[in-house]
Amino acid sequence: MTTFEEILEEAGTFGRSQIRIFCTFCLVSIPFSFVYVGIVFQGFTPEHWCRDPGVSEIRERCGWSLQDARRATVPLINGSSGASYSQCGRFDVDWNATGLSCENPDGDFNQSQLSVMPMMSCVDGWEYDYVGRQSFVTEFDLVCGDAWYVDMFQATLSIGFLVGSIAIGYLADKYGRMKSFLMTNFFIGVTGILVATSPNYISLLVFRALFGFGVKGGWMVGYVLITELVGVDHRRTVGVTYQLFFSMGILLLPLLAYFITNWRWLQVVFTVPYICFLTYYWFIPESPRWLLTQNKIAEAVEITKSIAKENRKTLSKKIETLKDDNIDSGSTASFMDLFKTAKLRTYTFILSFNWFTSAVVYQGLIMRLGILGGNVYVDFLISGIVELPAAFLILLTIERIGRRLPFATANIVAGAACLITAFIPDSMFWLKSAVACVGRLGITMAFEMVVFVNTELYPTVIRNLGVSVCSTLCDVGGIVAPFLLYRLAVIWLELPLIIFGALAFVAGGLVLLLPETKGVPLPETIDDIEHPNRNKENPQQSQQLENLMTSDVTKNKDVTAV
Repeated sequence: MTTFEEILEEAGTFGRSQIRIFCTFCLVSIPFSFVYVGIVFQGFTPEHWCRDPGVSEIRERCGWSLQDARRATVPLINGSSGASYSQCGRFDVDWNATGLSCENPDGDFNQSQLSVMPMMSCVDGWEYDYVGRQSFVTEFDLVCGDAWYVDMFQATLSIGFLVGSIAIGYLADKYGRMKSFLMTNFFIGVTGILVATSPNYISLLVFRALFGFGVKGGWMVGYVLITELVGVDHRRTVGVTYQLFFSMGILLLPLLAYFITNWRWLQVVFTVPYICFLTYYWFIPESPRWLLTQNKIAEAVEITKSIAKENRKTLSKKIETLKDDNIDSGSTASFMDLFKTAKLRTYTFILSFNWFTSAVVYQGLIMRLGILGGNVYVDFLISGIVELPAAFLILLTIERIGRRLPFATANIVAGAACLITAFIPDSMFWLKSAVACVGRLGITMAFEMVVFVNTELYPTVIRNLGVSVCSTLCDVGGIVAPFLLYRLAVIWLELPLIIFGALAFVAGGLVLLLPETKGVPLPETIDDIEHPNRNKENPQQSQQLENLMTSDVTKNKDVTAV
Protein backbone atom coordinates (compact mmCIF):
# COMPACT_ATOMS: atom_id res chain seq x y z
CA MET A 1 0.00 0.00 0.00
CA THR A 2 1.23 3.48 -0.89
CA THR A 3 0.62 6.68 1.06
CA PHE A 4 -0.29 10.00 -0.54
CA GLU A 5 2.96 11.50 0.76
CA GLU A 6 4.93 9.01 -1.32
CA ILE A 7 2.84 9.69 -4.43
CA LEU A 8 3.20 13.45 -3.88
CA GLU A 9 6.97 13.07 -4.03
CA GLU A 10 6.54 11.61 -7.51
CA ALA A 11 3.93 14.16 -8.63
CA GLY A 12 5.92 17.12 -7.29
CA THR A 13 5.70 18.55 -3.80
CA PHE A 14 5.53 22.16 -4.99
CA GLY A 15 5.38 22.22 -8.78
CA ARG A 16 3.52 24.35 -11.29
CA SER A 17 0.14 22.99 -10.24
CA GLN A 18 0.60 23.76 -6.55
CA ILE A 19 2.10 27.17 -7.30
CA ARG A 20 -0.92 28.06 -9.44
CA ILE A 21 -3.37 26.94 -6.77
CA PHE A 22 -1.35 28.57 -4.01
CA CYS A 23 -1.14 31.94 -5.79
CA THR A 24 -4.85 31.79 -6.56
CA PHE A 25 -5.79 31.15 -2.95
CA CYS A 26 -3.44 33.82 -1.62
CA LEU A 27 -5.91 36.31 -3.10
CA VAL A 28 -8.40 35.14 -0.48
CA SER A 29 -6.25 36.67 2.27
CA ILE A 30 -6.45 40.18 0.78
CA PRO A 31 -10.19 40.91 1.29
CA PHE A 32 -10.02 39.10 4.64
CA SER A 33 -7.83 41.97 5.87
CA PHE A 34 -10.42 44.48 4.59
CA VAL A 35 -13.10 42.83 6.68
CA TYR A 36 -10.88 42.29 9.72
CA VAL A 37 -9.84 45.93 10.22
CA GLY A 38 -12.19 47.82 7.89
CA ILE A 39 -13.86 49.39 10.95
CA VAL A 40 -11.04 51.96 10.99
CA PHE A 41 -12.63 53.55 7.89
CA GLN A 42 -16.21 52.25 7.92
CA GLY A 43 -16.66 53.23 11.57
CA PHE A 44 -14.45 56.32 11.64
CA THR A 45 -15.60 58.80 14.31
CA PRO A 46 -14.76 62.34 13.20
CA GLU A 47 -14.72 65.53 15.26
CA HIS A 48 -18.30 66.18 16.32
CA TRP A 49 -20.41 68.47 18.46
CA CYS A 50 -24.10 69.14 19.14
CA ARG A 51 -26.22 70.49 16.32
CA ASP A 52 -28.08 73.66 17.33
CA PRO A 53 -30.84 74.84 14.94
CA GLY A 54 -30.26 78.44 16.02
CA VAL A 55 -26.55 78.21 15.25
CA SER A 56 -27.30 76.57 11.89
CA GLU A 57 -29.44 79.59 10.95
CA ILE A 58 -26.72 82.06 11.97
CA ARG A 59 -24.04 80.06 10.15
CA GLU A 60 -26.06 80.05 6.96
CA ARG A 61 -26.81 83.77 7.24
CA CYS A 62 -23.25 84.76 8.07
CA GLY A 63 -21.48 82.28 5.79
CA TRP A 64 -19.48 80.78 8.66
CA SER A 65 -17.64 77.52 8.35
CA LEU A 66 -18.31 74.67 10.76
CA GLN A 67 -15.15 75.61 12.64
CA ASP A 68 -16.24 79.26 12.98
CA ALA A 69 -19.57 78.19 14.41
CA ARG A 70 -17.92 75.77 16.83
CA ARG A 71 -15.50 78.37 18.16
CA ALA A 72 -18.36 80.80 18.80
CA THR A 73 -21.06 78.52 20.17
CA VAL A 74 -19.67 75.23 21.52
CA PRO A 75 -18.63 75.04 25.19
CA LEU A 76 -15.08 74.15 26.24
CA ILE A 77 -14.56 71.35 28.76
CA ASN A 78 -11.47 70.12 30.60
CA GLY A 79 -10.32 66.61 29.76
CA SER A 80 -7.25 64.39 30.14
CA SER A 81 -5.55 66.19 27.24
CA GLY A 82 -6.54 69.70 28.34
CA ALA A 83 -9.39 71.96 27.29
CA SER A 84 -11.40 70.79 24.28
CA TYR A 85 -14.75 71.48 22.69
CA SER A 86 -17.64 69.53 24.15
CA GLN A 87 -18.88 66.68 21.97
CA CYS A 88 -21.96 65.78 23.96
CA GLY A 89 -23.33 69.05 25.37
CA ARG A 90 -24.38 72.48 24.10
CA PHE A 91 -25.51 75.81 25.48
CA ASP A 92 -29.22 76.02 26.26
CA VAL A 93 -29.71 79.47 24.75
CA ASP A 94 -31.51 81.14 21.87
CA TRP A 95 -28.60 82.42 19.82
CA ASN A 96 -30.82 84.74 17.79
CA ALA A 97 -31.64 86.61 21.03
CA THR A 98 -28.01 86.98 22.17
CA GLY A 99 -26.98 89.58 19.65
CA LEU A 100 -24.25 87.34 18.20
CA SER A 101 -22.75 89.22 15.24
CA CYS A 102 -21.41 87.87 11.97
CA GLU A 103 -18.28 90.00 11.88
CA ASN A 104 -16.35 88.61 14.83
CA PRO A 105 -17.53 85.13 15.82
CA ASP A 106 -14.45 84.53 17.99
CA GLY A 107 -14.80 87.62 20.13
CA ASP A 108 -18.47 88.24 20.83
CA PHE A 109 -18.46 86.31 24.11
CA ASN A 110 -15.57 85.81 26.52
CA GLN A 111 -15.11 82.62 28.51
CA SER A 112 -16.52 84.10 31.71
CA GLN A 113 -19.77 84.86 29.92
CA LEU A 114 -19.90 81.43 28.30
CA SER A 115 -19.16 79.65 31.58
CA VAL A 116 -22.42 80.85 33.18
CA MET A 117 -24.64 79.86 30.27
CA PRO A 118 -26.99 76.90 30.96
CA MET A 119 -26.12 73.57 29.32
CA MET A 120 -28.18 70.81 27.72
CA SER A 121 -27.64 67.51 25.89
CA CYS A 122 -27.59 67.01 22.12
CA VAL A 123 -31.32 66.73 21.41
CA ASP A 124 -31.06 67.82 17.75
CA GLY A 125 -28.27 65.54 16.60
CA TRP A 126 -24.65 66.33 15.83
CA GLU A 127 -22.46 68.24 13.41
CA TYR A 128 -19.54 66.26 11.94
CA ASP A 129 -16.30 67.69 10.62
CA TYR A 130 -16.08 64.97 7.98
CA VAL A 131 -16.95 66.76 4.76
CA GLY A 132 -17.74 64.56 1.76
CA ARG A 133 -17.35 61.29 3.68
CA GLN A 134 -19.77 59.09 5.53
CA SER A 135 -19.17 56.32 8.05
CA PHE A 136 -21.88 54.33 9.77
CA VAL A 137 -21.04 56.38 12.88
CA THR A 138 -22.11 59.62 11.19
CA GLU A 139 -25.11 58.01 9.49
CA PHE A 140 -26.57 56.47 12.65
CA ASP A 141 -25.21 59.11 15.13
CA LEU A 142 -23.24 56.55 17.16
CA VAL A 143 -21.51 59.03 19.45
CA CYS A 144 -21.66 60.09 23.09
CA GLY A 145 -24.11 57.79 24.91
CA ASP A 146 -24.38 55.51 21.86
CA ALA A 147 -20.63 55.30 21.17
CA TRP A 148 -20.44 51.76 22.55
CA TYR A 149 -22.49 50.59 19.57
CA VAL A 150 -19.36 51.11 17.48
CA ASP A 151 -17.62 48.52 19.66
CA MET A 152 -20.44 46.10 18.88
CA PHE A 153 -19.77 46.43 15.14
CA GLN A 154 -16.37 44.77 15.60
CA ALA A 155 -17.47 42.47 18.41
CA THR A 156 -20.26 40.92 16.34
CA LEU A 157 -17.75 40.27 13.56
CA SER A 158 -15.55 38.33 16.00
CA ILE A 159 -18.57 36.39 17.25
CA GLY A 160 -19.22 35.40 13.64
CA PHE A 161 -15.56 34.43 13.27
CA LEU A 162 -15.73 32.24 16.36
CA VAL A 163 -18.85 30.32 15.35
CA GLY A 164 -18.09 30.23 11.63
CA SER A 165 -14.56 28.89 11.88
CA ILE A 166 -15.80 25.90 13.86
CA ALA A 167 -18.97 25.27 11.83
CA ILE A 168 -17.39 25.69 8.41
CA GLY A 169 -14.39 23.66 9.48
CA TYR A 170 -16.78 20.82 10.32
CA LEU A 171 -18.50 21.18 6.94
CA ALA A 172 -15.12 21.16 5.17
CA ASP A 173 -14.25 17.86 6.83
CA LYS A 174 -17.65 16.34 6.10
CA TYR A 175 -18.47 17.60 2.59
CA GLY A 176 -15.10 18.61 1.16
CA ARG A 177 -12.81 21.62 0.97
CA MET A 178 -13.97 23.07 -2.34
CA LYS A 179 -17.70 22.52 -1.76
CA SER A 180 -17.43 24.29 1.57
CA PHE A 181 -15.31 27.07 0.09
CA LEU A 182 -17.77 27.75 -2.73
CA MET A 183 -20.81 27.53 -0.47
CA THR A 184 -19.16 29.89 2.01
CA ASN A 185 -18.29 32.46 -0.63
CA PHE A 186 -21.84 32.48 -1.94
CA PHE A 187 -23.02 33.05 1.65
CA ILE A 188 -20.45 35.86 2.08
CA GLY A 189 -21.63 37.51 -1.12
CA VAL A 190 -25.25 37.57 0.05
CA THR A 191 -24.57 38.72 3.61
CA GLY A 192 -21.97 41.27 2.48
CA ILE A 193 -24.55 43.00 0.27
CA LEU A 194 -27.06 42.85 3.12
CA VAL A 195 -24.53 44.65 5.35
CA ALA A 196 -24.14 47.35 2.69
CA THR A 197 -27.93 47.85 2.43
CA SER A 198 -28.82 47.61 6.13
CA PRO A 199 -31.71 50.03 6.88
CA ASN A 200 -30.86 50.41 10.58
CA TYR A 201 -28.09 49.62 13.03
CA ILE A 202 -29.67 46.51 14.57
CA SER A 203 -29.94 44.83 11.17
CA LEU A 204 -26.38 45.97 10.42
CA LEU A 205 -25.09 44.10 13.47
CA VAL A 206 -27.01 40.94 12.58
CA PHE A 207 -25.78 40.90 8.99
CA ARG A 208 -22.25 41.79 10.14
CA ALA A 209 -22.18 38.72 12.40
CA LEU A 210 -23.39 36.51 9.53
CA PHE A 211 -20.80 38.10 7.24
CA GLY A 212 -18.05 37.26 9.76
CA PHE A 213 -19.42 33.71 10.05
CA GLY A 214 -18.52 33.09 6.42
CA VAL A 215 -15.38 35.19 5.97
CA LYS A 216 -13.07 33.53 8.47
CA GLY A 217 -14.36 30.06 7.69
CA GLY A 218 -13.71 30.60 3.98
CA TRP A 219 -10.20 31.88 4.65
CA MET A 220 -9.52 28.86 6.85
CA VAL A 221 -10.67 26.41 4.16
CA GLY A 222 -8.25 28.04 1.71
CA TYR A 223 -5.43 27.64 4.22
CA VAL A 224 -6.32 24.00 4.69
CA LEU A 225 -6.48 23.23 0.99
CA ILE A 226 -3.14 24.75 -0.01
CA THR A 227 -1.28 23.07 2.84
CA GLU A 228 -2.82 19.71 1.94
CA LEU A 229 -1.57 19.97 -1.65
CA VAL A 230 2.12 20.67 -0.93
CA GLY A 231 4.88 18.56 0.58
CA VAL A 232 5.99 18.66 4.21
CA ASP A 233 9.03 20.84 3.51
CA HIS A 234 6.90 23.62 2.00
CA ARG A 235 4.03 23.82 4.48
CA ARG A 236 5.42 26.42 6.84
CA THR A 237 6.57 28.64 3.98
CA VAL A 238 3.19 28.33 2.28
CA GLY A 239 1.33 29.05 5.52
CA VAL A 240 3.41 32.13 6.39
CA THR A 241 3.21 33.48 2.82
CA TYR A 242 -0.56 32.96 2.80
CA GLN A 243 -0.73 35.25 5.83
CA LEU A 244 1.70 37.69 4.18
CA PHE A 245 -1.00 38.48 1.63
CA PHE A 246 -3.18 39.56 4.55
CA SER A 247 -0.60 42.27 5.22
CA MET A 248 -0.64 43.23 1.55
CA GLY A 249 -4.38 43.74 1.89
CA ILE A 250 -3.67 46.04 4.83
CA LEU A 251 -1.61 48.22 2.46
CA LEU A 252 -4.37 48.30 -0.14
CA LEU A 253 -7.18 49.15 2.30
CA PRO A 254 -6.34 52.87 2.93
CA LEU A 255 -6.08 53.47 -0.81
CA LEU A 256 -9.55 52.02 -1.36
CA ALA A 257 -10.98 53.96 1.58
CA TYR A 258 -9.45 57.21 0.32
CA PHE A 259 -11.25 57.00 -3.02
CA ILE A 260 -14.45 55.33 -1.77
CA THR A 261 -15.82 57.79 0.76
CA ASN A 262 -19.10 56.09 1.68
CA TRP A 263 -18.99 53.14 4.08
CA ARG A 264 -21.76 51.30 2.22
CA TRP A 265 -19.93 51.33 -1.10
CA LEU A 266 -16.74 50.37 0.71
CA GLN A 267 -18.61 47.34 2.04
CA VAL A 268 -19.63 46.44 -1.51
CA VAL A 269 -15.97 46.58 -2.56
CA PHE A 270 -15.09 44.28 0.35
CA THR A 271 -17.73 41.80 -0.82
CA VAL A 272 -17.12 41.70 -4.59
CA PRO A 273 -13.89 39.60 -4.37
CA TYR A 274 -15.78 36.84 -2.58
CA ILE A 275 -18.30 36.70 -5.40
CA CYS A 276 -15.38 36.46 -7.86
CA PHE A 277 -13.95 33.53 -5.86
CA LEU A 278 -16.94 31.44 -6.99
CA THR A 279 -15.10 31.08 -10.32
CA TYR A 280 -12.61 28.80 -8.54
CA TYR A 281 -15.12 26.02 -9.16
CA TRP A 282 -13.74 25.64 -12.70
CA PHE A 283 -9.99 25.45 -12.05
CA ILE A 284 -9.29 24.43 -8.43
CA PRO A 285 -9.45 20.68 -7.59
CA GLU A 286 -10.68 19.06 -4.43
CA SER A 287 -8.05 18.01 -1.91
CA PRO A 288 -6.86 14.46 -2.71
CA ARG A 289 -6.04 13.98 0.98
CA TRP A 290 -9.64 14.69 1.96
CA LEU A 291 -10.92 12.37 -0.77
CA LEU A 292 -8.74 9.59 0.62
CA THR A 293 -10.20 10.08 4.11
CA GLN A 294 -13.64 9.60 2.54
CA ASN A 295 -12.48 6.45 0.73
CA LYS A 296 -12.94 8.15 -2.65
CA ILE A 297 -9.79 6.59 -4.03
CA ALA A 298 -10.62 6.90 -7.74
CA GLU A 299 -11.26 10.65 -7.53
CA ALA A 300 -8.09 11.18 -5.50
CA VAL A 301 -6.07 9.25 -8.09
CA GLU A 302 -7.47 11.30 -10.98
CA ILE A 303 -6.70 14.62 -9.29
CA THR A 304 -3.21 13.44 -8.35
CA LYS A 305 -2.57 12.42 -11.96
CA SER A 306 -3.70 15.88 -13.10
CA ILE A 307 -1.31 17.50 -10.65
CA ALA A 308 1.55 15.32 -11.89
CA LYS A 309 0.70 16.12 -15.51
CA GLU A 310 0.69 19.87 -14.86
CA ASN A 311 3.97 19.51 -12.98
CA ARG A 312 5.37 17.53 -15.96
CA LYS A 313 6.03 14.52 -13.77
CA THR A 314 5.41 10.83 -14.40
CA LEU A 315 3.78 8.66 -11.76
CA SER A 316 4.85 5.09 -11.15
CA LYS A 317 2.49 2.16 -10.65
CA LYS A 318 2.49 2.93 -6.93
CA ILE A 319 -0.56 5.12 -7.62
CA GLU A 320 -2.59 1.93 -8.04
CA THR A 321 -2.10 1.03 -4.37
CA LEU A 322 -2.77 4.51 -2.96
CA LYS A 323 -4.46 4.57 0.44
CA ASP A 324 -5.23 7.00 3.23
CA ASP A 325 -2.06 7.78 5.19
CA ASN A 326 -3.83 9.14 8.28
CA ILE A 327 -2.96 7.19 11.39
CA ASP A 328 -5.85 6.03 13.51
CA SER A 329 -4.87 6.55 17.10
CA GLY A 330 -7.56 4.14 18.27
CA SER A 331 -9.03 6.67 20.69
CA THR A 332 -11.15 9.79 20.56
CA ALA A 333 -9.63 13.03 21.80
CA SER A 334 -11.58 14.91 24.45
CA PHE A 335 -11.40 18.43 25.84
CA MET A 336 -10.13 17.14 29.19
CA ASP A 337 -7.08 15.61 27.47
CA LEU A 338 -5.73 19.14 27.10
CA PHE A 339 -5.44 19.32 30.89
CA LYS A 340 -4.53 15.69 31.55
CA THR A 341 -0.94 16.31 32.65
CA ALA A 342 0.95 19.23 34.19
CA LYS A 343 2.80 19.98 30.93
CA LEU A 344 -0.36 19.91 28.83
CA ARG A 345 -2.11 22.23 31.28
CA THR A 346 0.83 24.61 31.01
CA TYR A 347 0.85 24.50 27.20
CA THR A 348 -2.91 25.05 27.00
CA PHE A 349 -2.84 28.05 29.32
CA ILE A 350 0.19 29.74 27.73
CA LEU A 351 -0.91 29.20 24.14
CA SER A 352 -4.49 30.30 24.84
CA PHE A 353 -3.21 33.45 26.50
CA ASN A 354 -0.96 34.16 23.52
CA TRP A 355 -3.82 33.73 21.05
CA PHE A 356 -5.90 36.13 23.15
CA THR A 357 -3.10 38.68 23.54
CA SER A 358 -2.14 38.61 19.86
CA ALA A 359 -5.72 39.38 18.82
CA VAL A 360 -6.24 42.13 21.40
CA VAL A 361 -2.96 43.93 20.75
CA TYR A 362 -2.98 43.52 16.97
CA GLN A 363 -6.55 44.72 16.51
CA GLY A 364 -6.12 47.38 19.18
CA LEU A 365 -3.07 48.94 17.54
CA ILE A 366 -4.80 49.06 14.16
CA MET A 367 -8.12 50.45 15.43
CA ARG A 368 -6.22 53.01 17.51
CA LEU A 369 -5.20 54.72 14.26
CA GLY A 370 -8.82 55.78 13.79
CA ILE A 371 -8.95 57.79 17.05
CA LEU A 372 -5.58 59.57 16.99
CA GLY A 373 -6.84 62.56 15.02
CA GLY A 374 -4.09 62.57 12.38
CA ASN A 375 -4.27 61.61 8.71
CA VAL A 376 -5.74 58.14 9.15
CA TYR A 377 -4.93 57.12 5.56
CA VAL A 378 -1.23 57.94 5.78
CA ASP A 379 -0.90 56.57 9.31
CA PHE A 380 -2.62 53.33 8.32
CA LEU A 381 -0.45 52.91 5.22
CA ILE A 382 2.81 53.50 7.10
CA SER A 383 1.89 51.13 9.91
CA GLY A 384 0.84 48.51 7.35
CA ILE A 385 4.20 48.66 5.59
CA VAL A 386 5.98 47.53 8.75
CA GLU A 387 3.98 44.27 8.75
CA LEU A 388 5.63 43.03 5.57
CA PRO A 389 9.02 42.14 7.13
CA ALA A 390 7.31 39.99 9.76
CA ALA A 391 6.89 36.94 7.51
CA PHE A 392 10.46 37.17 6.22
CA LEU A 393 11.87 37.53 9.74
CA ILE A 394 9.96 34.42 10.80
CA LEU A 395 11.24 32.38 7.86
CA LEU A 396 14.80 33.56 8.51
CA THR A 397 14.82 32.81 12.23
CA ILE A 398 12.71 29.75 13.01
CA GLU A 399 15.09 27.23 11.41
CA ARG A 400 18.26 29.02 12.54
CA ILE A 401 17.44 30.24 16.03
CA GLY A 402 14.38 28.19 16.85
CA ARG A 403 10.79 28.97 17.74
CA ARG A 404 10.76 29.96 21.39
CA LEU A 405 13.23 32.87 21.40
CA PRO A 406 11.83 34.72 18.33
CA PHE A 407 8.29 34.12 19.57
CA ALA A 408 9.03 35.50 23.04
CA THR A 409 11.11 38.38 21.66
CA ALA A 410 8.33 39.43 19.29
CA ASN A 411 5.87 39.69 22.19
CA ILE A 412 8.30 41.50 24.47
CA VAL A 413 9.30 43.99 21.76
CA ALA A 414 5.62 44.67 21.05
CA GLY A 415 4.93 45.20 24.75
CA ALA A 416 7.91 47.50 25.25
CA ALA A 417 6.98 49.54 22.18
CA CYS A 418 3.40 50.00 23.42
CA LEU A 419 4.56 51.16 26.86
CA ILE A 420 7.20 53.52 25.44
CA THR A 421 4.76 54.98 22.90
CA ALA A 422 2.29 55.80 25.66
CA PHE A 423 4.79 58.11 27.38
CA ILE A 424 6.34 59.82 24.35
CA PRO A 425 4.89 63.36 24.12
CA ASP A 426 2.74 64.21 21.12
CA SER A 427 5.21 66.91 20.14
CA MET A 428 7.69 64.13 19.19
CA PHE A 429 5.29 62.84 16.55
CA TRP A 430 7.73 60.95 14.33
CA LEU A 431 9.44 59.20 17.23
CA LYS A 432 6.07 58.23 18.66
CA SER A 433 4.96 56.86 15.29
CA ALA A 434 8.22 54.97 14.73
CA VAL A 435 8.07 53.22 18.11
CA ALA A 436 4.41 52.34 17.56
CA CYS A 437 5.35 50.78 14.20
CA VAL A 438 7.95 48.61 15.94
CA GLY A 439 5.19 47.38 18.23
CA ARG A 440 3.03 46.60 15.22
CA LEU A 441 5.86 44.55 13.67
CA GLY A 442 6.42 42.64 16.90
CA ILE A 443 2.80 41.67 17.45
CA THR A 444 2.42 40.70 13.78
CA MET A 445 5.32 38.25 14.17
CA ALA A 446 3.85 36.89 17.39
CA PHE A 447 0.44 36.44 15.79
CA GLU A 448 1.87 34.50 12.86
CA MET A 449 4.16 32.35 15.02
CA VAL A 450 1.54 31.17 17.48
CA VAL A 451 -0.09 29.14 14.68
CA PHE A 452 2.67 26.60 14.11
CA VAL A 453 4.13 26.70 17.64
CA ASN A 454 0.69 25.63 18.84
CA THR A 455 0.74 22.80 16.29
CA GLU A 456 4.21 21.52 17.21
CA LEU A 457 3.65 21.33 20.96
CA TYR A 458 0.59 19.05 21.06
CA PRO A 459 0.79 15.31 20.34
CA THR A 460 -0.86 13.86 17.25
CA VAL A 461 -3.77 12.35 19.15
CA ILE A 462 -4.99 15.78 20.35
CA ARG A 463 -3.15 18.18 18.03
CA ASN A 464 -6.14 19.33 16.02
CA LEU A 465 -8.29 19.66 19.14
CA GLY A 466 -5.54 21.57 20.95
CA VAL A 467 -5.10 24.15 18.21
CA SER A 468 -8.86 24.55 17.78
CA VAL A 469 -9.51 25.11 21.49
CA CYS A 470 -6.56 27.46 22.05
CA SER A 471 -7.25 29.54 18.97
CA THR A 472 -10.85 30.22 20.01
CA LEU A 473 -9.27 32.67 22.46
CA CYS A 474 -8.22 34.67 19.41
CA ASP A 475 -11.85 35.42 18.61
CA VAL A 476 -12.58 36.13 22.26
CA GLY A 477 -9.76 38.67 22.07
CA GLY A 478 -11.38 40.13 18.97
CA ILE A 479 -14.62 40.61 20.90
CA VAL A 480 -12.82 42.29 23.82
CA ALA A 481 -10.43 44.49 21.80
CA PRO A 482 -12.84 47.26 20.64
CA PHE A 483 -14.36 47.71 24.10
CA LEU A 484 -10.89 47.79 25.65
CA LEU A 485 -9.63 50.37 23.16
CA TYR A 486 -12.55 52.75 22.73
CA ARG A 487 -13.80 52.81 26.33
CA LEU A 488 -10.36 53.20 27.96
CA ALA A 489 -9.33 55.85 25.42
CA VAL A 490 -12.17 58.03 26.71
CA ILE A 491 -10.44 58.09 30.10
CA TRP A 492 -6.94 58.66 28.65
CA LEU A 493 -5.97 58.22 25.02
CA GLU A 494 -2.81 56.29 25.89
CA LEU A 495 -4.34 54.04 28.55
CA PRO A 496 -5.10 51.20 26.08
CA LEU A 497 -1.39 51.14 25.16
CA ILE A 498 -0.51 50.49 28.79
CA ILE A 499 -2.87 47.51 28.84
CA PHE A 500 -1.58 46.24 25.48
CA GLY A 501 2.02 46.54 26.64
CA ALA A 502 1.36 44.66 29.87
CA LEU A 503 -0.46 41.85 28.06
CA ALA A 504 2.32 41.45 25.48
CA PHE A 505 5.03 41.46 28.15
CA VAL A 506 3.28 38.73 30.12
CA ALA A 507 2.69 36.71 26.94
CA GLY A 508 6.39 36.94 26.01
CA GLY A 509 7.49 35.88 29.46
CA LEU A 510 5.15 32.90 29.42
CA VAL A 511 6.48 31.77 26.03
CA LEU A 512 9.92 31.35 27.64
CA LEU A 513 8.37 28.63 29.80
CA LEU A 514 7.56 26.56 26.71
CA PRO A 515 10.04 23.99 25.36
CA GLU A 516 11.97 24.58 22.14
CA THR A 517 10.54 22.55 19.23
CA LYS A 518 13.19 23.19 16.59
CA GLY A 519 14.64 19.83 15.50
CA VAL A 520 12.50 17.94 18.02
CA PRO A 521 10.30 15.08 16.74
CA LEU A 522 6.62 15.86 16.78
CA PRO A 523 5.04 14.10 19.78
CA GLU A 524 2.65 11.32 18.85
CA THR A 525 1.09 10.51 22.22
CA ILE A 526 0.49 12.29 25.51
CA ASP A 527 3.21 10.12 27.02
CA ASP A 528 5.69 11.64 24.54
CA ILE A 529 4.97 15.05 26.09
CA GLU A 530 5.92 13.83 29.54
CA HIS A 531 8.95 11.83 28.29
CA PRO A 532 10.27 13.70 25.21
CA ASN A 533 13.73 12.07 25.27
CA ARG A 534 12.33 8.71 24.21
CA ASN A 535 11.94 9.87 20.61
CA LYS A 536 14.88 12.26 20.39
CA GLU A 537 17.20 9.71 18.82
CA ASN A 538 14.76 8.36 16.27
CA PRO A 539 14.98 10.52 13.12
CA GLN A 540 12.92 8.07 11.07
CA GLN A 541 10.02 8.40 13.48
CA SER A 542 10.52 12.15 13.43
CA GLN A 543 9.98 12.21 9.67
CA GLN A 544 6.92 9.99 9.96
CA LEU A 545 5.43 12.24 12.57
CA GLU A 546 6.22 15.30 10.48
CA ASN A 547 4.16 13.75 7.71
CA LEU A 548 1.23 13.52 10.08
CA MET A 549 0.97 17.30 10.01
CA THR A 550 -0.83 16.78 6.72
CA SER A 551 -3.95 15.70 8.52
CA ASP A 552 -3.53 17.49 11.83
CA VAL A 553 -2.25 20.96 10.99
CA THR A 554 -4.37 21.47 7.93
CA LYS A 555 -7.57 20.32 9.59
CA ASN A 556 -7.25 23.09 12.17
CA LYS A 557 -10.59 24.85 12.28
CA ASP A 558 -9.44 28.14 13.78
CA VAL A 559 -6.18 29.29 12.18
CA THR A 560 -6.34 33.07 12.24
CA ALA A 561 -4.76 35.57 9.86
CA VAL A 562 -2.69 38.58 10.82
